[in-house]
Amino acid sequence: MKILIQAYRWIILLVCLIAVFAWFQVFAGQIQPHNAVIFVTDGLRTMTVNATDTPTLQSIREQGVNFVNSHSLFPTFTTANASAIATGHYLGDTGDFSNTIKVKAPVKNAKNSLVPFLENDAVLKEVNQQFGKNFLNEVSLLAVAKKSGFSTAAVGKLGPVLIQDVTQKKGEPTIIFDDATGTSNGIPLNPEISKLLTKNSLPLISPSRGENGKSGDSKTPGTKVANIEQQQYFSDVTNKIILPLFKQRKKPFLLVYWSRDPDGTQHNQGDSLNQLVPGINGVTVQAAKRNVDNNLAQIRATIKKLNLEKTTNIFVTADHGFSTISKESKTSYAASLSYENVPTGFLPPGFLGIDLAHDLGLSLFDPDHKNAPVEPTQGQFSISSILGKNSQNPDVIIAGNGGSDLIYLPNSKNQKNYTQKIVNSLLKQDYVSGLFVNDALGNIAGTLPLSAVKLRGTARTPTPSIVVNFRSFDTGCGIPTACGVVVADTALQQGQGMHGSFSRADTFNNMTVIGPDFKKQYVDEAPVSNADVAVTLAKVLNLKVPAQGKLVGRVLNEALRGSLNKVNFQSHVLESAMSENGLKTILKYQTVGDTRYFDVAGFPGRTLGL
Repeated sequence: MKILIQAYRWIILLVCLIAVFAWFQVFAGQIQPHNAVIFVTDGLRTMTVNATDTPTLQSIREQGVNFVNSHSLFPTFTTANASAIATGHYLGDTGDFSNTIKVKAPVKNAKNSLVPFLENDAVLKEVNQQFGKNFLNEVSLLAVAKKSGFSTAAVGKLGPVLIQDVTQKKGEPTIIFDDATGTSNGIPLNPEISKLLTKNSLPLISPSRGENGKSGDSKTPGTKVANIEQQQYFSDVTNKIILPLFKQRKKPFLLVYWSRDPDGTQHNQGDSLNQLVPGINGVTVQAAKRNVDNNLAQIRATIKKLNLEKTTNIFVTADHGFSTISKESKTSYAASLSYENVPTGFLPPGFLGIDLAHDLGLSLFDPDHKNAPVEPTQGQFSISSILGKNSQNPDVIIAGNGGSDLIYLPNSKNQKNYTQKIVNSLLKQDYVSGLFVNDALGNIAGTLPLSAVKLRGTARTPTPSIVVNFRSFDTGCGIPTACGVVVADTALQQGQGMHGSFSRADTFNNMTVIGPDFKKQYVDEAPVSNADVAVTLAKVLNLKVPAQGKLVGRVLNEALRGSLNKVNFQSHVLESAMSENGLKTILKYQTVGDTRYFDVAGFPGRTLGL
């Protein structure tokens, strides 16, 4: 009997020890810090992901969380969505309304332009100085992570990389690699990183895009190659330098890797010169998709090799979708004129400025070339435009961007008068599909307010007076978002690629996530957007990100491990009052609680997916 009791006691003791050990393991797992990689596949369309061209992306989609109802923010441009990915705020708070925006004063590093292109480190530094040393007016997730003791890095495409930690001027503590690394315009490398580059036989200067950077012209096709060399450099830097260094430091880390492909190749591809088919669905873009997938595969392999897989979340997103460019219009005055290197009858770059200057009876000036006069009747044009009696006192400023343009009315005395005149002019054009007007300018028939799409908030930069969305359609390939076309205000050619519009081809981005904090093999049907990335990862990494504005994304709780699956969401339609010529702007969006997700907007019959 004693033997049995003693054995029983040993069994009880063993069970208790096992329980304590199990508890310790769970507790240790909870306190063990986790890492995150935000991998941005710039311009990747979700319907083009497949097991043949993009096996790594496809495997993450199948093994992790697949966000099937994903969204880019409008205007669907790179730096705009980079600001959302960085901060978790909508554009009305960040003020990064498009790739080209109006600022307070001419920017020296942007040819003294008042409407600088933001994909430039030197330009971003200058713009920061104009707006309280942080033009976004919000603190980024990466900046909070570095202050909280994380190892941090941002690697890849010039512009959106620095936006992830926009106030940093040196290469530490956040490690920054982009197109400008090693040049006078780039963020300097710290000595430790320079030594590691040399040790691993990697250049101290980022390689250029080479042939991939050639866009051609109206008679010469653009590139026929993907951005392989430059992106392999960024991949090598990440896998041979940054990730091993982070492993060595034994601290949690946050890495943002921004792949220029397929975006850069889709813009410049030469498979479809002046033709809508195949557009951005040719063999060159197919190679670009394989390129970005290969880079992601290399990073995943390194994470596994370094035994970081069990503690590292990989959030994959695209800043926006993509469309093929159209340059056709039957109503445009600009298209009736002749220009060098513009096919007869096609819209020239800056057609919006030319048409508005003509209708308003104002002179036209080029802000990117010392405000030089522009004479469209002599074959001249400018991508962005200043309209007025003289360039020093402009009545209208247009930031040319692509699938949508921004209009600013700097003269407060004439704002309301010009607003109605501009709207009347735009309502006549067949290339326009939807207008959004600053709430302060009142309700105008045919338009919706900026606040409806969260473009009015606490932004430090000037808020546009009017945002013009351009017409979009599809070529009939059977999957509309895979063969979308947009009339684009750009120097690129018909048949090449562009984005920025409110079509579903441009708002439908690719979003997936895999890692220890997220569910496995879960299809999330609730709407999600780029504004949700930072706030979700902040919760996962236990980081508190302060906020100035209130236009914030939501935590994707339904995708987190151990949470309930069901998310209540609703679909909505918002319509403007009808204009005199029968047009009205219609917005389709979804909501989860108070969070809005924008599907499409425009005039009936002129926006793909509306």
